[in-house]
Amino acid sequence: MAKWGEGDPRWIVEERPDATNVNNWHWTEKNATVWSIDKIKEIFKGLTIEGEGHRCKIYEVDHCEGEASVNNRKGKLIFFYEWDIVLKWKAILIGQDEEEAKDGDDDKSKSRKKTITKGTIHIPNLSEENSVDEVDVLISVKESGMDYEKAKKLLNGEGRRKVREQLALYLSLLKEEYSKGMILPKKGELDMAVQPKTPALSTADIKRALHNGRPVTTTNTSESRGVIDTTSIRMKQTFQCTAEDFFRALTQKELVEAFTNGPVVLEPVKGGRFEFFGGNVSGEFIEVTPNSRIVQRWRFKSWPSNHYSMVNFQITQKDDHTEVVMNQNGIPKSEVESTRNGWEVYYWSSMKRTLCFGAFVV
Repeated sequence: MAKWGEGDPRWIVEERPDATNVNNWHWTEKNATVWSIDKIKEIFKGLTIEGEGHRCKIYEVDHCEGEASVNNRKGKLIFFYEWDIVLKWKAILIGQDEEEAKDGDDDKSKSRKKTITKGTIHIPNLSEENSVDEVDVLISVKESGMDYEKAKKLLNGEGRRKVREQLALYLSLLKEEYSKGMILPKKGELDMAVQPKTPALSTADIKRALHNGRPVTTTNTSESRGVIDTTSIRMKQTFQCTAEDFFRALTQKELVEAFTNGPVVLEPVKGGRFEFFGGNVSGEFIEVTPNSRIVQRWRFKSWPSNHYSMVNFQITQKDDHTEVVMNQNGIPKSEVESTRNGWEVYYWSSMKRTLCFGAFVV
């Protein structure tokens, strides 16, 4: 037996105060199957694709079979997943009364505009062996005819793109959210990605916050913008809340702290600054029009020094939900995918989950 303090340092429990998985040397595994099934259903149900005069919506995850796990070996995360997924979708002509176009409607006397096209989307091979772009997305339509072919064309094009976006979102959540805590810090190490957390708000706290005013202060910041190779993204999201609720979610400090899960700097007036996620996202407000429009100079900490993008939130109140279109210009081309995933994971999904703005489902 080795003397105290001697022997293979990988096994010395003093290296971790809690004596758990010293230096992350042991193989540890976390089963992600149940979590994955729930997450896949969450991100797909209610997904809408528009074009070719049609609006297609995924209304059910009909089949989700497979498994997923996260493994830690010598401080390195290894992901295993394999899924066979079938989604059910329906399509209506844009502009028709959706309340009259319900599933199972067999009234042949109704106008051609009331016809519902249905079908499935089959994803048979989502696994770590294939990139998202290589995953098969197979579209089927139950009917035939001109309108049905247009719906199929829409799904074969824009539909496949959106489905793959959601698959990428699932993988991002698996790797960034579910795997948290798998790699344990060694003695003396500080994970700079972990930021101080504020106490979680209850549903009642959030509801009270949505109906209260917000503190406002003013300051000015100005930095020159570098000239680099940039691109833009456009994202459209649907939230089950009012336009006022969504506006407050981006301009009221306690609500922003709730969905970002940490302290923030927030001055929601023209020229006012903001700082989220421990300073990783920062900028200033250019325009603040209550309940309809917010424009920001926005940057991520790892971007080139003093380089900002422009973010435009267009908020539109619908009959029973709120539609938000976000346009972002000036993103460094090398950062576009990580930026898009960041919006999906840390803004849209977090707001829907934390503030109960869940995706609208017909």
